[in-house]
Amino acid sequence: MGASEERDVSARRRFDMADAAPLLLDARMTVTNWTAAAERLLGYPAAEVLGRHAADLLIPEDAARVRDLTERCDADRGWSGLLSARHRDGRTLRLMVRVVPAEHGDGPARWVVLLADLGDGPGWDMSRQVLERMAAHSPVGIAIVDTDLRYVWSNTALEQFGGGPARQRLGRRLAEVQPGLDAERLEAQMLRALTTGEQVVGYEHVGRVRSAPHRQSAHSMSFIRLEDDLGRPIGVYYTVVDVSESYRARRRLALLDRAGESIGRSLDVVQTAQELADVAVPGLADFVTVDLLESVLKGAEPAPGPRDDADALPLRRAGQQSVRAGVPETMVRVGEPAAYLAGSPPVRCLADGLSWSEERLDPLATVWSARSPGDRPASFLDLGLHSVMIVPVRARGITLGITTFFRRTREDPFDEDDLSLAEEFVARAALCIDNARRYSRERDAALVLQRNLLPHRFPELDAVQVAACYRPADELTGLAGDWFDVIPLSGARVALVVGEVAGHGIDGAAAMGRLRAAVQTLADLDLTPEEVLAHLDDLVSRTARDEGTGADTRTSGMQALGASCLYVVYDPVSGECAMAGAGHPAPALISPEGHVSFVELPRGSALGVGGLPFESVELELAEGTVLALHTDGLLATPGAARDQEAGRERLRRALEARGQQLDDLCRTIVDDLVPTRPYDDVALLMARTRRLGAGQVATWELPVDPAVVADARKAAAQQLNAWGLDELTFTTELVVSELVTNAIRHAAGPLRLRLICEQALICEVSDGGATAPHLRHPKTTDEGGRGLFLISQFTQRWGTRYTDEGKIIWAEQSLRASQL
Repeated sequence: MGASEERDVSARRRFDMADAAPLLLDARMTVTNWTAAAERLLGYPAAEVLGRHAADLLIPEDAARVRDLTERCDADRGWSGLLSARHRDGRTLRLMVRVVPAEHGDGPARWVVLLADLGDGPGWDMSRQVLERMAAHSPVGIAIVDTDLRYVWSNTALEQFGGGPARQRLGRRLAEVQPGLDAERLEAQMLRALTTGEQVVGYEHVGRVRSAPHRQSAHSMSFIRLEDDLGRPIGVYYTVVDVSESYRARRRLALLDRAGESIGRSLDVVQTAQELADVAVPGLADFVTVDLLESVLKGAEPAPGPRDDADALPLRRAGQQSVRAGVPETMVRVGEPAAYLAGSPPVRCLADGLSWSEERLDPLATVWSARSPGDRPASFLDLGLHSVMIVPVRARGITLGITTFFRRTREDPFDEDDLSLAEEFVARAALCIDNARRYSRERDAALVLQRNLLPHRFPELDAVQVAACYRPADELTGLAGDWFDVIPLSGARVALVVGEVAGHGIDGAAAMGRLRAAVQTLADLDLTPEEVLAHLDDLVSRTARDEGTGADTRTSGMQALGASCLYVVYDPVSGECAMAGAGHPAPALISPEGHVSFVELPRGSALGVGGLPFESVELELAEGTVLALHTDGLLATPGAARDQEAGRERLRRALEARGQQLDDLCRTIVDDLVPTRPYDDVALLMARTRRLGAGQVATWELPVDPAVVADARKAAAQQLNAWGLDELTFTTELVVSELVTNAIRHAAGPLRLRLICEQALICEVSDGGATAPHLRHPKTTDEGGRGLFLISQFTQRWGTRYTDEGKIIWAEQSLRASQL
């Protein structure tokens, strides 16, 4: 082949002839030959093009570039680039153009021009050879199978997954290339793509390939159907990418998530140790043992730091799990002493608090346990174990025991990632175990603290008759965070409160007391139930956020995070009852006829966790209706998972079948529904509603006129005379005069004066204003400003509460002195 021919072939290789429309130009760039492909591309028949300059076919901007194409074209290599041509129908086509010298020497110069539409040829400057070379050397495994799923082509990268070189694959199916691989599932994906034309992208396959027979590998595969020019399927093109590392990382994260959910669900040391073993098998190991110091199991405080006499420390098996059915008899059973030989790896880990691992154990080596069946010490070969990790159970600088991980059925040994995962498991479990150990000592103190924080007796109220019963949880799993309260409010109203703190021990009891104090403070502000919960939610969030930044987050603020609360306000004058809940079950209602129902109350978000605003529900209760406020523990089904509906039905039956006094009824229900050692704390607060009689309330509508003050005083004095409270007349007239005068001066109408006679004499003046009065301490020279100061001196308490219509200013006077 001559030099000219070699240059021509080289030029053609850089441009695929099959995708281009050829035409021929002479030395002056005049069209001398027009092909059918060129006519299809540009729409011109040969008669309209032959003899014309090639620039006439281009748009004006590009025509000027082609006028001097003879000078610009390299005599040896030609020219290539992008030009815009005018189609015969007026459209503008963006063309990929390559100009190749056809002849060079003594004869006249001629040029072969190759045209292709840019829209139909992305990657126009790559030849098929370049594309094949790219696919052959791609790091992604690529293969093509025919309609019988037999290999017709594969690249070099596919060899890294096993199955031999490409020439050995030709004509064979996947099961023949990779024996032992689950070829049926993969060929099912190929058939799916072949028959439906649907692309299967990102299919993940996990198994053992011939290139790594002792380790599970994960591969991401995509299957795409190949079609001929008529759209008929001719095979399947698929790619393979090794994603083993990401797969193992995802499995580790999944195991960690499972550990977070499963470990530490109770405050039982033995149960937590067993949960650690259960989580690690089979995801990480085939056999796991957890051995703890006997002092830990008893709740005592182990000595901190390393121990020189670790071989003498008594250990006891607290948990173990195996992939086999049951634990081998050659191993120690749960609850039995676990003794190890002096100087063995378990003893060294217990002594120095450092992890230890061995990828391949000597199968003939004697096991470390000092207890073996018969006289002959067992070997690792007898147990079928080949790889081991030992991780000390350490929490807060103290070693509590050791956890040993073995592999038996899986051939791949433990690696550094497995050891890190095991240490994470054990670290989480260690904290739970240490918490359980500490809990046994703290619980007694917590119960004393809690009982001192709960109300010892209820105030005497005309609004409701109340009774309550509290039962702490089991000594190993109790939360010690349930509470209840009865708070007198202004206007003879009463607030009934039940809550539950998710903490435990002293911290839980302290968090409960903190929440109860906060609720009592908020109740004094006379807020609506949803406003009380909103402020309480803000308080818990702020406190938890502030305390969470410190080194020790085991504080009452953090314990209160996620607590629940139910706040109910009952008005004995109108019989109206308003309530709102924050992550707490709705109360039960027992009608005077004995019918039991549950309030349709939005549960709301728990305190401090965020969510939708709290919503309140308002009801009108008949006199004698019983409200049953309770915590979740009352609805727990003994011996089964929590089922709110089943618990409600049990509570409904218990409430319907009783006709006892309220105190006896409350205690009986708890005794019947709650086992002696419940899983959760139980609090039940029951309140039977009362109504104030018409003779206990007097109301007057007042015009906004200063002259009405005297009439208001007179009406109040007459009502006190009717109630037999003449000794309170002077003080009451003073209160009425000051409150009505302030309302007329500083607020808007309508005005209303109301007197309520129950445990105290309550005087209320309501108006349509939104501003509250403020107590002043006037100087001796001031002419005014002494009204509220006098009221604060002569009454038991006073305050302001807001309503939808405005506000109410009230003052209470004790009736005890008048009754003596």
